[in-house]
Amino acid sequence: MELPSIKAQGLFIIADPHVAATPPGQRLEGFREEILAKLAACLAYAQENDLHVVIAGDLFHWPRENPNGLIVELIELFTPYRPCVLVGNHDKYLARFTKDVSLAVLDAAGAVRLMKEYGPAFRLETPHGSVLAGASPDGTLLPRRVDPDGAVATVWFTHHDILFPGIDSGAIAPKEIPGLDWLINGHLHRPKPMVTAGCTRWCNPGNITRLTFSRNTRERAPAAAIWRPGALELETWPVPCLPFEEVFPDQPFPPEPDPKESRSLFLAGLERLAWRRTQEGLGLKNFLSDNLKPGEPETALIWELYEEVAGGTDASTRPE
Repeated sequence: MELPSIKAQGLFIIADPHVAATPPGQRLEGFREEILAKLAACLAYAQENDLHVVIAGDLFHWPRENPNGLIVELIELFTPYRPCVLVGNHDKYLARFTKDVSLAVLDAAGAVRLMKEYGPAFRLETPHGSVLAGASPDGTLLPRRVDPDGAVATVWFTHHDILFPGIDSGAIAPKEIPGLDWLINGHLHRPKPMVTAGCTRWCNPGNITRLTFSRNTRERAPAAAIWRPGALELETWPVPCLPFEEVFPDQPFPPEPDPKESRSLFLAGLERLAWRRTQEGLGLKNFLSDNLKPGEPETALIWELYEEVAGGTDASTRPE
């Protein structure tokens, strides 16, 4: 099947806007207006610089029952640009993307280019040549390899728990993916240093919305990211925003959680897997094969438990 073709100089990446009509968490009134203004500023800058916009998941904070007025505002905002939007976990209801979620309405209105399936998503036609862009929405696999199919570069958008520096545990450890030059991840709100594994650069630019009332949130400025052919790293574009003190309450910060008490993202991934329906595509066997590390003491035990549940053994899949 021929992929959609989009002409631009590069890509403008917006991660996890979490659009909502009522303030989430401890955000003060005015959240709706501020996030819409941020998106408008991002879209205008991207257009001025001939960059195609990709939203890397979690466009919405709540998947359904967003006010009609907010949906209309987003349709009016997005239609002239038609950004690509990756499906994130917050865009789905009960872990499923259905016709009654708000993002599906934007898609039906033709306001966005929806990336809801795993696989190659579009071709970016640049002055330097054709770029292949792919997608792994929330709940789907990452590619094991990518066929560039004549592209000068390959870029893959994901919305996953990834073990970037500064994260104690994660479901997926960065590794080389043959044929893939760039993996750009949403989902993790805090920016992380780029990790290079063989030919593959793993990036987590961080989101544009401050949701958590914490010292870490106060210290960082919301930013989008820019990718251009031939770049060695993503560019950062600070998103215009109000001061921290104007969007969060004037009160002491809550205690920082003890890292030892934090739940393992790997175990959380297994938990999510257990209640997801199989047709969503994240198979337990592939999940374990991708993420268990040979030599670690729990690896053999987890494989034994898998084989006990699945029946039989699978030595070909087990890490050596």
